[in-house]
Amino acid sequence: MGSDPKRSLDPELRQRLLQEARTPWRGLRRALWFALVASAGLGLATMVMRASAGSEVASGDLLIQIGALGLFGGLLWLDRNRLNG
Repeated sequence: MGSDPKRSLDPELRQRLLQEARTPWRGLRRALWFALVASAGLGLATMVMRASAGSEVASGDLLIQIGALGLFGGLLWLDRNRLNG
């Protein structure tokens, strides 16, 4: 009767569409995680350089930067490609 939708799609395109359905907006999320990791790393490096130059750095601010770097690095790691889907 009607055509089978599984057979009418290119297998590679079908696989890409299924992957996008499992992980929507993945590219945008990874770009955001990377930007936040870079920002936290730059902030931490700035604080470490200020501290090494003898300037006073609040320990709370330093802990926030370390926490942000760990959090966003963890999110970037969790959003990585997995071979088994």
